[in-house]
Amino acid sequence: METPSAPHRLDPAGGCPHADNARLLARGAVAPVVLPGGIEGMAVLGHEALREFLQHPEVAKDARHFTRLREGRIPTGWPLLTFATVRGMTTADGDDHRRLRGLVSRAFTPRRVEELRHRVEELTGTLLDDLDRAADGDGVADLRRHFALPLPMGVIGELLGVEAEFRDRLHHLSNQVVATDIEPAEAVAANRELAAVLAAVAAARAERPGDDLTSALIAARDEDGDRLGQEELIGTLVLMIIAGHETTLNLVTNAVRALCGHRDQLELVRKGEANWADVVEETLRWDAPVSHFPFRYPVRDLTVDGTVIPAGTPVLAGYSAAGRDPAAHGADADRFDVTRPARPDAVRHLSLGHGAHYCLGAPLARLEATVALERLFDRFPALDLAVPEDSLARQASFVGNSVRTLPVRLRPRPGG
Repeated sequence: METPSAPHRLDPAGGCPHADNARLLARGAVAPVVLPGGIEGMAVLGHEALREFLQHPEVAKDARHFTRLREGRIPTGWPLLTFATVRGMTTADGDDHRRLRGLVSRAFTPRRVEELRHRVEELTGTLLDDLDRAADGDGVADLRRHFALPLPMGVIGELLGVEAEFRDRLHHLSNQVVATDIEPAEAVAANRELAAVLAAVAAARAERPGDDLTSALIAARDEDGDRLGQEELIGTLVLMIIAGHETTLNLVTNAVRALCGHRDQLELVRKGEANWADVVEETLRWDAPVSHFPFRYPVRDLTVDGTVIPAGTPVLAGYSAAGRDPAAHGADADRFDVTRPARPDAVRHLSLGHGAHYCLGAPLARLEATVALERLFDRFPALDLAVPEDSLARQASFVGNSVRTLPVRLRPRPGG
């Protein structure tokens, strides 16, 4: 297959990715793209091609393999720079990756996640009360602000030992980090402030250790200085804060939008013909919370599905495209169907990654989303969007995939 001559220019302002994804997939599973600032890259969009690419032994995450960055041709304020340069699991390979992942993984074992269930349920109940109180005279409230955001931020904040007063600021800053339309000076300032806030969190935990992951990471650093440096500690916290709440925030938001737009699917759950875990998995496939995740770099020229990706090219993982790839999911891949049968290879979607870098927090994200959706629709069975779906403003990012606000009507209007 020949590489198309006209690269797809990704819109820094984000927007719904699905129409562009369908057009690109019709041309091939791998597409050349233009990143902000005119930086040339590639995106792997097809399910099977992405699955192969994510676990390919000659694809790296360390930015020293990013040719243009290594040669000093990436500006300091480039909006995607943090994804390449932050020190942590998502930018490490081999032994470094295994070391960093091993230090964090203790917080996400199946036993530890199950131990969090009661706290997730308790916090969900509190937030549903808050959502109800936030509703205006017409019973309308922003579900994203009052429910979908504070749930995962509260859970990851407690896991990391982040005091409540820091959480709103951390969400704002992490939102700026994943934005792709941000100005260079704003990007630099947001990254500096995010690092400074997390350094303050780490300093507080070093002074007053607790039963949290940050304290455990600091203890590992202090026991053996070679295991985790200060830059890696802050980088790990940056990644945990962003991945620990942005993905679940978008997942819950997108699932509620999907169910409100497909009441027949919600009815299947209520009849017991599907369950809430099915809703979560189909949302992950149909409307992935992350659309294009940066970056991976081939360490040599690599042919993927007939297209050559040159060594050192920054490559995006096209999760939202892969989720609706007709070659993998059938002619009805763009249909939301909570009873969709499992694929023969048991890989229903790739939206939480694949291979060595599979999302460490996936079990926690699934727990949070499943509990949140079940309790939400039990409490407000008639919940529906308060505005038309196509009027919802999208996130200003082609990385995150969701909407900025989600006004919902909690109960039917009197006489409605």
